[in-house]
Amino acid sequence: MMHTYCIIFVFQLLSLSGAMESGIVDGKKVKPHSRPYMASLQVDGSHKCGGMLIREDFVLTAAHCKLPQQMMVVLGAQDITKKEKSQQRIQVKYHPYPKYKKGQYDNDIMLLEMTLFSFTVKKNATLNKYVKTIGLPKKDEKIPDNIQCAVAGWGRKGKKNLPSHILRETMEKTQSSNECTKTYGKDFKADHMICTAFTKKKGGFCQGDSGGPLICNNKLQGIIAFTAKDCNDPKYPHGSIKIQAFLPWMKKVMQGSGDTA
Repeated sequence: MMHTYCIIFVFQLLSLSGAMESGIVDGKKVKPHSRPYMASLQVDGSHKCGGMLIREDFVLTAAHCKLPQQMMVVLGAQDITKKEKSQQRIQVKYHPYPKYKKGQYDNDIMLLEMTLFSFTVKKNATLNKYVKTIGLPKKDEKIPDNIQCAVAGWGRKGKKNLPSHILRETMEKTQSSNECTKTYGKDFKADHMICTAFTKKKGGFCQGDSGGPLICNNKLQGIIAFTAKDCNDPKYPHGSIKIQAFLPWMKKVMQGSGDTA
């Protein structure tokens, strides 16, 4: 996206990229504040990943978005280059899934707990028409194949891959797990991942959109996680983390008994 700092993980089968540091390829601009749960995760004012506000004090994102620097959650944003009156900026404490390993996508999920004063005091988001939470899927909810799902994020647009500072969205279609297994082999874990396809005409998610939402049938189902190195090649399906597989762990963390990093 706007800066050169990025994290890219490489597998033997294909070069897979955590979707950091650029964004939705093509797509369309989101109607201002029509996705009030969206979060921009930033370091020193630079957008690094997306996320979703799931409770007044927790944002859900991808574990590979964890950086050594202090990260700020920006809520209520449409144009991330501006200090809009609708925006809320809050520090966060990292809660990556304990079994996540850098360079792997199987457990690529993280909760961000909003804090103040060197992480010792809780800080809730102020819910209003610009900032709202999004509901989580049910534990046993099925995700059918061949349904359209929305993805959203801040990032590049058009054939020239120029950066877009405005939130954008597009659609991808769920595929059978076999489709991703054919492409990514054992790196694709059907129990924890969702496979989606896209077209060059409509575009799809790319580096920079990690941690953002995969919304199917108007319900949050996944966390944008990985693509092949060429994220705009429809031959290679995209991968998202299946949220429902991690609901028990999320509950523990949000009750104050989970791991912290």
